[in-house]
Amino acid sequence: MTRGDGRLTHDLDPAERGPQDACGVFGVWAPGEEVAKLAYFGLYALQHRGQESAGIAVSNGSQILVYKDMGLVSQVFDESHLEALRGHVAVGHCRYSTTGSSVWENAQPTFRSTATGALALGHNGNLTNTRELARLLAARREADLTGEVPLGEAMGSTNDTDVLTGLLAAYPDLPVEEAARQVLPQVRGAYSLVFMDESTLYAARDPQGIRPLVLGRLERGWVVASETAALDIVGASFVREVEPGELVAVDEHGLRSSRFADARPKGCLFEYVYLARPDTRIAGRSVHASRVEVGRRLALEAPVEADLVIPVPESGTPAAIGYAQGSGIPYGTGLVKNAYVGRTFIQPSQTIRQLGIRLKLNPLREVIAGKRLVVVDDSIVRGNTQRALIRMLREAGAREVHVRISSPPVAWPCYYGIDFASRAELIASGLSVDEVRTSIGADSLAHISLDALVEASEQPKEQLCRACFDGTYPVGVPDDTAAEDLVDGCGGGFGLVPLVPAGGAAEAVRRP
Repeated sequence: MTRGDGRLTHDLDPAERGPQDACGVFGVWAPGEEVAKLAYFGLYALQHRGQESAGIAVSNGSQILVYKDMGLVSQVFDESHLEALRGHVAVGHCRYSTTGSSVWENAQPTFRSTATGALALGHNGNLTNTRELARLLAARREADLTGEVPLGEAMGSTNDTDVLTGLLAAYPDLPVEEAARQVLPQVRGAYSLVFMDESTLYAARDPQGIRPLVLGRLERGWVVASETAALDIVGASFVREVEPGELVAVDEHGLRSSRFADARPKGCLFEYVYLARPDTRIAGRSVHASRVEVGRRLALEAPVEADLVIPVPESGTPAAIGYAQGSGIPYGTGLVKNAYVGRTFIQPSQTIRQLGIRLKLNPLREVIAGKRLVVVDDSIVRGNTQRALIRMLREAGAREVHVRISSPPVAWPCYYGIDFASRAELIASGLSVDEVRTSIGADSLAHISLDALVEASEQPKEQLCRACFDGTYPVGVPDDTAAEDLVDGCGGGFGLVPLVPAGGAAEAVRRP
């Protein structure tokens, strides 16, 4: 549904949006296979990473066709669309915009004509030096002297991904692979890219590897995707992660790899908390196992006397299982989720909107009544959802409600492709844990510690981006007016609206 600013909201409660990843990307090179259908099912597996628009580009060796539209993958494509997209190489993208630029023009893959053919590209992440890249692109155009307006801009696309695509296409004397080696070292921020020309599939990951990207093998081809779960759904075997600072190319000569930057790993810690599917593996670690372990550690760090542990489905479920295991308190189902309530383009009436969270969750009164509950959730952003949930549980007869959160307090905005609220809206930015507890009406509230979360991920702390929890940003964030570069991840606009009204990027970059 849309907000007053035209932006789609994730929940039917327009006052609350949870954290959203910006995008999911998928690429496949497989002669003799129905690559458009493989891309479709790959994007289906990545739908949780972007739910506002979807697109697939396919090449038959001489021509690239792109089809994209607003909506879920299943809403955008049908059998006739996929039948028309015939070829041997494809890239796909599902998008969630982080500000009010949810329009068709900014859907991906982006497309550009080049001196030798064409280029289609999908991007997961957020660039932090879009203005600088735009100046480079303008300089390349002046040197080219053609005066032609690229297709994306002629159609109204003004985003970081479009600028990046334009730069890759702005080297008429170089093949796409070499142009990428020239351009990518100049790009700052988070980016996991899949792109293609008429014959070749490419994938690249920023030197920090902030957003995930994996490589898989088909019997007759190769796949790249945001998560291993997308490899599973198309029958591809996991080979390895695309390394930070690596450019991969796949064509009729096979797979080749080159480096455009030294690896300085800073993988996103929040992937383990919420963003990734539980059946995905990151850096060799099962996301589900990590979340269960977080719950066990949370039970040790924040014990409480209670009768029942219940999750906020679905993202709180693994940690709730772990909390029950670690505490010895029985695990139960206290909330039933309507599986068919998700993104919608239907604006609910005011009467229905006032039901808020009840449209998604309903309590099992016979399970809850008279019980002391431990309610496990993945994060608190503004607190609106937890406030409504606790009120609903008390109305259903809960005697006590103790909230346990499987992430540390989210107190800092993300500039690398996750849509948190601005710092002014993050409840943990201005209130202590006990003040948040009072605000949401819980009997007690506790978060997992940052060190325990890192330990559950089984990754070295120095190789994880923890910025949303501790304000330490691994890639420099422009300050003052340059912060407008950060408006929208995964193809976001630049120079449109300021991102952080309170504190701002200037404050963030001064953090230790």
